[in-house]
This record gives sequence, C-alpha cells and structure tokens, in this order.
Amino acid sequence: MTSINTNVAAMTALQTLQQTNMAMDETQNRISTGLRVAEAKDNAAYWSIATGMRSDNQAMSAVSDSLGIGAATVDTAYTGLASAKDVLNEIKAKLTTATSDGVDRSKVQSEITALQEQLKTISDSASFSGQNWLSNTAATTEKEIVSSLSRDANGKLAVGSIKVDIVNIRLFAANAGILDKTIDIDQFEAATGTSTVETAAVDFAAGDDKITFSISQNGAAGRTVEITQTTLTAAGLAGTAIKSDGDLKAVYSQALQDAGIQGIEVSITAGALSFKSLESFTVTAATASGTSALAVADLGLAATDTAAGATGTFSTAVDAIDISVAGVTSGQVQAYIRVVDEALSQVTTAASSLGAVQNRVEMQTDFVSKLMDTISKGVGALVDADMTEESTRLKALQTQQQLGVQALSIANTSSQAILQLFQG
Repeated sequence: MTSINTNVAAMTALQTLQQTNMAMDETQNRISTGLRVAEAKDNAAYWSIATGMRSDNQAMSAVSDSLGIGAATVDTAYTGLASAKDVLNEIKAKLTTATSDGVDRSKVQSEITALQEQLKTISDSASFSGQNWLSNTAATTEKEIVSSLSRDANGKLAVGSIKVDIVNIRLFAANAGILDKTIDIDQFEAATGTSTVETAAVDFAAGDDKITFSISQNGAAGRTVEITQTTLTAAGLAGTAIKSDGDLKAVYSQALQDAGIQGIEVSITAGALSFKSLESFTVTAATASGTSALAVADLGLAATDTAAGATGTFSTAVDAIDISVAGVTSGQVQAYIRVVDEALSQVTTAASSLGAVQNRVEMQTDFVSKLMDTISKGVGALVDADMTEESTRLKALQTQQQLGVQALSIANTSSQAILQLFQG
C-alpha cells in the first residue's frame, strides 16, 4: 500500500543511515583516540581495570626514579669507600717504612697526617642529594630505597623498599665510624726468665758457643733462633761478652732478625726478659752448646717451652695515629699497622656489602622497567583499538553511509510518483 502520510521506505532508510552514522562516529572516535575503551560507558569492567593499572604504572614510574636516586647514593658511598681503601694502603705503607731504623718518624708522620686529612675529606665529600652515608652521626642508621609497589587481592596498596644499615659502613660517626672509633689489638707476652748479665757478664769466649731456641707464631712451624759470636758482632758489641741489659736486648733483636722473625719485640727490665707481640706465639725450650758451657738461664731464657699469654689490648683509632710522639717504640708502630690493617678489613667488608646492594638495586631497576612495560602491554590488550580492524570498518561504514543516503533519496522521491498519478 502506498501512503502519502507515512513513507515507510524513507523511515527505514533513515533509521539505517542513523545507525551507520552512529557506528561511524564510534569508529572515528576509536581511530582518533587509539582506544577501544576510552570511557566507562564503552566497557565498565575493562575501563575500571585499565584506570587502576595506569595509576599503578604512574606510581611505578616514581619507584623507578627512587631506585635511580638510591643507586646514585649507593654508588657515591661505594666510590668513597674505594678511595678510602687506597689511602689506608698508603698509610700502612708509611707506617711500615717507619719501622726501619734511622727513619725520621716526624717526617713520616707529616705524610700520614696529610693522608688522615684526606680520609676525612673523602668521607665528607661522599654525598648525593644531601645524603652522606660515610660521614653520618644520625641515631637512625637504617636507610631505605623505595623499590616496589604491589597490590593485594583486596586492592590494598603496599610500597616495598631495600633497607641498608650504614652502621658498619660509616667512616666517621663521632667516634663510632670505622676510622674514628677505637680499634683494639690484642697483645701477647712471654716472660722467660731473668738474666744475670748486669752482675755477671756472659762471655761467648769460644767460637763454638751457641744458644739455641725457636719461636712459633700463630701455631705455625717454629723458626730457629741462634746466638753466637757472629750474632754479638752483628749486634754491635765490641767483644764476645754480654755485659748489660742493653747489650742483651741488642743481641736478641739481632738474633730474631737473623732468624727472619718479625713482629716480636724484646723487653728487658731489671734483667727480666720478655718477648712481646701482637700475635700469639710460643718460645720453645732453650739449649746451650759449646766449649764455654753457657747457661741459658743467665741470658733470661727458660729450659722449658713458654707460651705467650694475652696481656691486654693496644687501642687507638686510625685518625689518632701519631708516630712522632716521643717514646713510640717499633712495637707500637707495628700495632698501628695492625690497627690500619683492621680498618682496611672493615672498609673492604663495607664495600662488599654496598656492592651487594648495588647489584640488588640494578636488578630491581631492570625488573621495574620490564614490569611497567608488561603492565602497559596488558592495559593495551584490554582497551587499545585494533587500528587495522578499525580502518577496515571505517571504509565499510563510509560505503554503507553513501548507500544509505542514496536509499533515503530514492525513498523520498516516491511521493512525487504519486502526484504524477493525478495529472491528466
């Protein structure tokens, strides 16, 4: 039936054209934004997930920045420790030089003082973004580097961190750092007996006269020590007789040197002979041989083994070392060397721990970067538009639109055909 009141064909064509235009608007919006789900009305579930994950990804970017700052702080502290280790090696070398006879210790100390000042400069300069882990007197020694962001099944957000305790990393910390705290070195002493040389000289009159004993250090095999006429001559004695405690000390020092024994100091006070060291040691039973039939007891030695006992500690800090003070003995210089060596060990341990932190920060930085990429990829899979598909759809809709316009135009001409029926 043909009606002039209702053009069904035109209405159908118009509805189809409107649907096509709506589909074109949606497709063009996807193409212009690149998103299949741009608003909640497009897909509420996907939009909600994507919005939350984008927010977390932005926070993850801040975590990445924090890791960068943390890595720089750790690197700065590590560089400071590495430089301090080099300076400590220099101080150790200077102290070793000071153990030699004839060395002007005041001049050596001036060099050591300059190195001590350099250690302080290194420590104070090892700062990044206001954080200095090497010169630090704060009561709280645990530092945190923000390293992760996580959300549990209930949607609760948690921020993770890498914790670094700098209590054993600090070089200067108001007498609590590696270089300004007191380091204790154990001292050992073996008192073997009392000599009689001050009252009755001991004469190595015969060429075959010999006193023999050995010293074992730290449980190692003992080194044989021999005293002969040759030893007395090398020690600077004018004849073959030992007539004073001073002569006896010189002879023992020479004998220890000839035996290649280091780190043991000879002490004779009112005839009482003792050997001192910073390491445990044992003086074995002494024996005498030769024509003169010398007695080991006259030289303060014992006929039985004498194990050194701990007599206390030598305590000082690296920044307090001073070998220019009057009365500093070679034994004390040896103790200073041990103090520096202990500080070196602690600095090395601190650098190792920071190296482990460096490695962890690098691994976490790499993980966060990959995680951000993965989250972005996942969000894209939910809401991004397939541009190939959308462009194909747009082409089809454009064709449908043209056909719809043509169909509507044809439908609108049907009323004109009715008018022609009434024309004569």
